[in-house]
This record gives sequence, structure tokens and C-alpha cells, in this order.
Amino acid sequence: MHLTHLGGEHTVTGSCHLLQSNGLNILVDCGMAQGHDAVAPMQSWPVSPKDIDYLFLTHAHIDHIGRIPELIHNGFKGEILCTHPTKALLEPLLSDALRFTEMSKKARQHVLDRIDELSYGFEFNEDFTLKKGIHFKLQRAGHILGSCFIRFDLSDHRSIVFSGDLGSKDTPILCDPDMSDPCDLLVLESTYGDRNHGDRIHRTECLGHVLKQSLADHGKVFIPAFALGRTQELIYEMDRLDIAAKENVPVYIDSPLGLELTRLYHTQAPFWDKEARELYAGGDHPLNFENLYAVRNYEQHQEIVEAEGPMIVLAGSGMCTGGRILDHLQAGIEDRKNDILFVGYQAQGTLGREIQHYAHRSGGYVHIEGERHNIRARIHQLTGYSAHADQQGLVDWVKSMGDMPGEIHLVHGEEGAKRALGKVLGYEPKVSV
Repeated sequence: MHLTHLGGEHTVTGSCHLLQSNGLNILVDCGMAQGHDAVAPMQSWPVSPKDIDYLFLTHAHIDHIGRIPELIHNGFKGEILCTHPTKALLEPLLSDALRFTEMSKKARQHVLDRIDELSYGFEFNEDFTLKKGIHFKLQRAGHILGSCFIRFDLSDHRSIVFSGDLGSKDTPILCDPDMSDPCDLLVLESTYGDRNHGDRIHRTECLGHVLKQSLADHGKVFIPAFALGRTQELIYEMDRLDIAAKENVPVYIDSPLGLELTRLYHTQAPFWDKEARELYAGGDHPLNFENLYAVRNYEQHQEIVEAEGPMIVLAGSGMCTGGRILDHLQAGIEDRKNDILFVGYQAQGTLGREIQHYAHRSGGYVHIEGERHNIRARIHQLTGYSAHADQQGLVDWVKSMGDMPGEIHLVHGEEGAKRALGKVLGYEPKVSV
């Protein structure tokens, strides 16, 4: 067995790992880098994309699937294996990403059709067999709908687990992460390896408090939200709070992709957690409520940008690297009545990270699409809404294996986070960072 990290070894985005065993070349994730992160050019890989037999996907976030079209373009003809919900999410997410390339509409559709032909959905927690005596199992990771960690049992009786992105317990809509059996090698994410989140049990209450406080002066609340996962989670929480009705304010989903994915979520109800399924069965749709509005075209978007508050706006991208959130920030970041609420990780080199960094400095400002804007809106961070497990969650998940892994490779994290997590995991077997 030989393992090569092609992306995400020293960064938070761009996950891509090559497992070679028994003459098979198995790729786990093929993600796009964001912010200042970088990935290895495919020309420098130890094997050509055309020689890769399988591509396994842990979940459908772009930093784990975004380079699949490039992989196809470079000759990949193997099988793409993932869970059923992840397969359903591939087309809308990659279609959206391809809109920002120079490919023609016909070429984009050809790539999407080819990906669909090569993709296969699998059930959670069932054993399957590849060629040459290699077995695999996909288990719930609790990060987003369809997310999994992957276990490989190799023909030499060694085992390796790729954690993908692990979520936390008590996440709306999602089942809690499964526990893993012991393994010889664990490739473990470390996004929040150096910190713990706020109280997740009371996070809905915290969200309600921040929103009520923010809306008191009749301004706008901007929530940069990933179209997949965070948008649906926040809709669910606002429905539970009944914030739109109590405060008599509209909530706008200003994200074409977020709307499409929310619609797709409705078709995946069998994969929701017990609470969400019971609400749905009882007639209380957990992803819909009064005063929730869809912004379906650019004209409506412009009207919302120019309108006066109070209102709540959910828009992408989640790290403020593009999308409709930029128009809202340009128009509203200098207004003291407004608030910006971050509910997810902001990678180095992104506008979201810059806003967080400079917001509390005297005269703090950022550049948005080349123009300088002073940060006068109030900035909030609710870490309890992270889709990633925190340090304690990661440690608890590893220890739930019973026997500690023989070796751990810490990936998908900044260097400080990896060092801190490695120290807390501290035990005799080697932890590679």
C-alpha cells in the first residue's frame, strides 16, 4: 500500500488523496482549492488520470469534487463511487462551478453527462468489493447530506479510513456521524483541530438572540452561506425559531444554487435524521415557513440589494469569494444599522477572513471587487454552526474506535490546527502532520 496526498495535505481546501494497492490506483476526492490554498497540477501526479481506476467521493462540496471535470478532460475513464445523496448533488454543484469556466455550454453538458455515466451511488454501512480483493464501506460523516467517511480493507489485511469532513452531533436534518471500527491508518481532517465550538445544544437560542438584536434597528442581516448544507440548516433553525413571523421580517434565499439544492433536499427525505422526518410526516415542512422568499432572478436580486431593511438575506458564497453576497456587502457593509453574521469557516485569503480580521480594527476596511469599503456593519461569528467537528469532537470520534489507529495523517487543516490536534491526540503511534 502506498498513499500520496495530492491536495489538502497542508491546506483546508483542495482535498485529493491517491491510494495505490494491489496494482489499483484509487483516488479519494478531487477538490478545488480556494483562497490562498494550492493543489498539485495533474501533470505532476505520480499516475496519469487515465490510469486511475476509481474515484471515491466523501461528499459534494466543491473543495472535494471541483476538479472532477479537469480529471475527465485529462482522460479519467474509471468509476466514480459515492453515496446516493452525493450522486444526486453532483450535477447541480458541478454545473454551477462550470459556469465560471471558458467552456462552451455544449462542452459543459458533455462533461456533466460523462460524469453521470461514470457515477454510482451506494448505501451507507454496507460492505462492497472492488477488484483484487479490496473491500470498502461508506459510513455517515454528519457533515452535509450524503457525506461519508470511507473504510478500505486491503488484501494484505491492512485497513485505512479516510474521514472526509466530519460533522458534529445534533446537526439539523443530518444523522449523527457513525463510529468507525479500528484501522491501521487514519487520514483525518483537522479544520478545527485547535479550537472548540460554542454550545451546539443552545445554538438555536444564540441564533435567535443575535437576529433579534441585529434587527432591532431595522437594518439588514447578511448571512454568507454555502448553498449546500448551511443554507438548509439555517432555514431549518429559523423555522424552529419562528423568527420571521415574530419579528415580522422577510427572509430571502438569494442564491440560485441554494434554491436548487434546497429543492433537491426535499427529494432526499429518507436520508434526513429522525426529527426532520417526523416533522415532515406531521405536516410541518422543516425547510419552509411563512415569510421565507426565493430570489429567483437578477432583477429580484437588485430590488433586494436596493431595498431598505429590516430583512435577513442568505446568499453565497459562504466565504464571500464570489456570488450575490458581494453585491449585498458592497451596498451594506458601510451601514451601521446592518449586521454580517458568519456561521462557517473562512479560509485564509478569502474576503470573509479579511472582514473578520479587520472588522475590529479602528478604521478597518476591505476591498470588494477592487473598491475600498469601510467596515461599519456589526460582525458576528456563531461557531456552533460549523459543519465541521471541533477539536473535542474529532478526538472523541477517534477514541470511539476503541483501539487507536496505528498511524494518523492529519490533513485538511492549517498547520497550527494540525499541530494542536496532534498534541491532544498524543499517543505513541506516529501522527504525521
